[in-house]
Parts: sequence; C-alpha cells; structure tokens
Amino acid sequence: MSLTKSERRQRIKFRIRKVVSGNAAQPRLSVFRSNKEIYAQIIDDVNGTTLAAASSREAGVATGTKIETATAVGKLIAERALQAGITTITFDRGGNLYHGRVKSLAEGARVAGLKF
Repeated sequence: MSLTKSERRQRIKFRIRKVVSGNAAQPRLSVFRSNKEIYAQIIDDVNGTTLAAASSREAGVATGTKIETATAVGKLIAERALQAGITTITFDRGGNLYHGRVKSLAEGARVAGLKF
C-alpha cells in the first residue's frame, strides 16, 4: 500500500500533533506551506484561539524568492507575538520537513526574538 504525498504528510502531521500542543504560557507556532504562499499562526490549543497570524499574502511582506519571503513572514509573526506578550513557543512544522521555507520561517522568528 503506497500513500500519496498528501496522505503521507497528513500522517506525519497527526503524529506531530500528538506530542506538540500549545497553551497560554507556551502557544504553538503552526506553519502551513502551499506551493506559492506560506502562512503562520500562533495558537492556544487549550482555549482554541489564534493569538497572532501572518502570511506572505499580506501587503508589506518582502518580496523576492520564496525563502526570503518565508524569513520575512517569520520576522512578522515574531513581532506580532512579542506585541501580544508571547516570548516562548513550541514549533509545529505541519507535516513538512524542517528544511527550506519552513526552516527559514523558523530562523526569521528566532532572529526577531521568539524562543523555541
């Protein structure tokens, strides 16, 4: 039985979510990557609320390569988190490999001041 790429990613995502959970003290930074765009949300899973969000579709996000855009989104989500009083998070790569755009988003968030 061979899985499609999306089914495989979905299984990995569920496996990650069994372990990674966010609360008010240490919310979860969830990353979704499409072919063109990248999105990030900081989520409190206990209350089921999104505390901050950023995406590459917003006006003012740096353009360039997808990697550069992902870094800019990481910095933007970190700025919004720090404004909301969030300094420490857990990282949820959403079933994607920690590589390329997902990695650059995480590094951008770290550079801007988030700890994880």
